[in-house]
Amino acid sequence: MTETTWPWGVGTATGIGSLPGTDIAEAQRIVLGELPNLPHLPELPARGPGADLIGRTGGLLVELPVELYAARWRIAPRPGKDLRRARDLMERDLDQLAEQAEGYAGPVKVQAAGPFTLAASLELPIGGRLLRDPGAVRDLAGSLGEGLRGHVAAVARRLPRATVLLQLDEPSLPTVLAGRVPTESGFGTHRAVGSEVARALLRGVIEAAGVPTVVHCCAPDVPLELIRTAGATGVALDLDLVTELDPLGEAIDAGLGLLAGAAPALPPAGRAPTSAQVADRVRRVWDQLGFPRRQLAEQVVVTPACGLAGATPAYVRTVLAACRDAGRRLAEE
Repeated sequence: MTETTWPWGVGTATGIGSLPGTDIAEAQRIVLGELPNLPHLPELPARGPGADLIGRTGGLLVELPVELYAARWRIAPRPGKDLRRARDLMERDLDQLAEQAEGYAGPVKVQAAGPFTLAASLELPIGGRLLRDPGAVRDLAGSLGEGLRGHVAAVARRLPRATVLLQLDEPSLPTVLAGRVPTESGFGTHRAVGSEVARALLRGVIEAAGVPTVVHCCAPDVPLELIRTAGATGVALDLDLVTELDPLGEAIDAGLGLLAGAAPALPPAGRAPTSAQVADRVRRVWDQLGFPRRQLAEQVVVTPACGLAGATPAYVRTVLAACRDAGRRLAEE
């Protein structure tokens, strides 16, 4: 493998995105305190519409307004109150970040839905998922790329000494590629998006954003090769959902970074994992892949398996601290 400069430090840990509660100031204090080397902009879906993944990302789209209709997000004819709410929440979060992280000089991660999860979730004005219209999917990807470029710039303005890392959340990507996204009637499925089309659209979004990008997919059958060849710096996945090690090994060997989801998003049997257990989970997979230990702490970032919106605040602090200390353990080997 060629020498790579990663957009994170050795022995780093971070979160995936969502946290419980509605207090953004407190959420940011927790993240900055527990994940000092790669904090992320937390998402608090409990605040309601516009704070959820789809509404939050919909607020970033350029010239493609969204609105809520029958509890689902859809493309709107004109900007309205739902879009204003989503944008106001994001603006408030960024202002709070500027206050909490003033002077921060390392990498900071922001998250948004990727183009295919967005296309599988948003509805067309006439009804039906946007995914059914290939032209609309292309327009959506272009709008998202432009919006993400603006979002990255907004973060950089508030934290001028930081470097921005983007995470595209794509839980629906495997089902989109396999043609398993159900139609509205539930009796059929939408036509599969070809891998070449998917790669080109994802690459366009990544290039438009203009910063190192990781693709997060907490689902089985993560399309690792597609993600790597689309230009992603890394992939974030749940280690418990990796059933075949060979594709992961090939992607890592070809230079893909790994955000290793090694701690459960909800406490198993009510007990949080220790940092030693989290480190062991990562180390075990790495050793099975057959890569040298010295490479691990450089190429791998330790994370929870997925977002933590369903966890208790106490578990959030404990599991983020366990991930942080697991990263340090792996760096000391």
